[in-house]
Amino acid sequence: MKTLPAALAALLLAACQPQDPEGKPAPPPADAPATANPVGTTMDISKPITARGTEPFWALSIDGKAFRLTRPDRPDLTAEAPGAAISDGRAVWVAKTPDGRQMTVTLYASECSDGMSDLKYPMSAEVVLLDEALRGCAAKTAELPREGG
Repeated sequence: MKTLPAALAALLLAACQPQDPEGKPAPPPADAPATANPVGTTMDISKPITARGTEPFWALSIDGKAFRLTRPDRPDLTAEAPGAAISDGRAVWVAKTPDGRQMTVTLYASECSDGMSDLKYPMSAEVVLLDEALRGCAAKTAELPREGG
């Protein structure tokens, strides 16, 4: 008996979604905000990349298949990944540390600000470890934004 109200609610919600004359979802309005990961966005990950975050402070260097995570008051953590899974607007690596722990690194092709300065980075970054998720910004190491220029 509980499935009937749920099915009715789903049907009503579907009926409220804008559709074109052929029944397909309508395109977003012209004044709709841009999506965070635009479809068709490609990422160049062929050069070394540096990701940074605040609260807590951390930095990650990506050089091909090698990763180095640095954080204050902790030993550096190194890892290797066979390569990135690349899809529209993002690249994902599943890396392993020498002792077998997993580090998942995701870069998104979306502008990012570090929250402590007005610096703008071309990518957002996420590093996920077993017990922690770090979020920040990233850019090719040679093109990192700098204060005053």
